[in-house]
Amino acid sequence: MHESTSPEIQRLGLDRLRGRRLLIAEDEEIQRELLANYLRRQGCHVYLAGDGAAAIAQAQRLQPELVLMDVNMPVYDGLTACRMLKSDHRTGAIDILFMSANTAPDDRVQGLLAGAVDYILKPFNFEEVGLRLTLHLQGKSTPRAEPVVGMQSRPSSTLDGLVFEAARSYLRSNLGRTPKLDQVARAAGTNVSRLNNSFKHCVGMTVFEYLREERMKKARQLLAETLLEIQSIARELGYTSGANFTAAFKTRFGLTPGQFRQELRHDKLP
Repeated sequence: MHESTSPEIQRLGLDRLRGRRLLIAEDEEIQRELLANYLRRQGCHVYLAGDGAAAIAQAQRLQPELVLMDVNMPVYDGLTACRMLKSDHRTGAIDILFMSANTAPDDRVQGLLAGAVDYILKPFNFEEVGLRLTLHLQGKSTPRAEPVVGMQSRPSSTLDGLVFEAARSYLRSNLGRTPKLDQVARAAGTNVSRLNNSFKHCVGMTVFEYLREERMKKARQLLAETLLEIQSIARELGYTSGANFTAAFKTRFGLTPGQFRQELRHDKLP
């Protein structure tokens, strides 16, 4: 496990994790505590569960913003617990990220079909964990928290956040286009240098890495919720060919768009 965090990563927006309420559902105590200690150092409020039943009870009671869920747990496994949480009106809106050492595409797609938003591989790379959490939490409002003694606000953080939100809105409205950086900067009312710094600070990604991630999230939604042909989805999301879209989707989710849709249909069969 890699627990050290480079100074560069520390500057890539992990401070946005401060005050976030996270639930770790993991039956192996050592892994649970290592992950909890890392997240507490980022300023998170961390809650723990040692099995699937405890995870469901904790999520219902505590209403965390996000659950890190191990796939293999006693009582209820992660897939079962995830489905139960997503079907409950009290917890259905909580994002769930699966954690597993299994890299098989079939296992990854089962997690996505159960309602998870992402998949984190074990052994943990804590820098990756932090950046993935930042990405999935960046659309949620930062919870109010009591001020931390000795911490001073950074004016640049507010400016970075405003620039990022403006650029994000522009990119999401134009997923079918690949704009130039100066176009995004103008839409956000800033320059290219400030734009790049804002994305690094807020989500730890470049502008185009973030655009690719947003396209993949939209692709998964369209494949699951519409009957659009894969080629049409590719064009709608700005891919010049179905092959390029398929390669990008498989790199991100571990299976092709066709396989994802096939597994989804199979999962819905009685």
